[in-house]
Amino acid sequence: MRIGFLGAGRIGAFHAEALKATTGVDDVLIGDVDSARAAEVAHRIGARSADSVDDVFAAGVDAVVIATATASHAELITRAARAGLPAYCEKPIAVDLPGTVRALREVETAGTLLQMGFQRRFDAGYRAAKDAVAEGRLGRLHTIRAVTSDPAPPPAAFLPLSGGLFRDCLVHDFDAVRWLTGREVIEVFATGANGGAAFFREAGDVDTAAALLTLDDDTLVTATATRYNGAGYDVRMEIAGERDQLVVGLDARSPFTSAEPDGPEPPARPWTGFLERFAPAYRAELAAFVQAARGEIPNPCSGKDALHALLVAEACEVSRREHRPVRPAELLTELADPV
Repeated sequence: MRIGFLGAGRIGAFHAEALKATTGVDDVLIGDVDSARAAEVAHRIGARSADSVDDVFAAGVDAVVIATATASHAELITRAARAGLPAYCEKPIAVDLPGTVRALREVETAGTLLQMGFQRRFDAGYRAAKDAVAEGRLGRLHTIRAVTSDPAPPPAAFLPLSGGLFRDCLVHDFDAVRWLTGREVIEVFATGANGGAAFFREAGDVDTAAALLTLDDDTLVTATATRYNGAGYDVRMEIAGERDQLVVGLDARSPFTSAEPDGPEPPARPWTGFLERFAPAYRAELAAFVQAARGEIPNPCSGKDALHALLVAEACEVSRREHRPVRPAELLTELADPV
């Protein structure tokens, strides 16, 4: 396959290198608004570069990977759909719900593949937990605890473009909960706090957040996130049932210091960020995209999956601002043309 790669920033360069080594990929053509950056990444990984994103679409590629800035995702998804091209896109589809729905309508009309980048679905620990739940090994689930903690805040300029802590960060947990349990979130109650840099408050965001989710089988989920976890990058999920419980993300590099006298020693090399922690998962999801684009496997993470995770994140943001429980379904029915 000839893959057109759109975006040569940090995540784009990482993905492009992984894609170049993926079985079934014959050629990778990289385009970016910064043609020099595209050329540098292409040279480094042994791929080709185009002078622009337009040139990538004009080159007759078989599929596209979208790893550009968030604001351009919906336009590029629409463009790929109208060109009849399978597309992989980093989340989110768009910066808001109406834009997300419009892009999904384009994909639905074209009948093309859109795979979204929720890499936790391809992580070995999350997959093992999903299998355990599906096989009933934990018994009836009653509690799930999800944690995503960054070691340091992002640049201030990133915040107005990110969508906020619920949409940018915890949306991964919301997708993982839906995917792992096979259940839907019917209600959320969320809050947030700002004890760190002033630029979070100035952007209308929070640096720490917590949400209580109720699933449609009455399983309760707590999801917390922070931009200030100096111990390291911490992503975990605890799944508790009547028979047993599992923990995803508990390993020799988990950034913990035990308070127990005979507890384990803190890790010598704690996880530093998402690219390091989820590197194998990123490679696996891109390999799955190639297979899905060739019709060999079903789409492992559709645009509608991304929409439902975003609905939960949006509901959490409304709940935080208005200090009330919110049902995600309310937000979808308010749209003029829901998917």
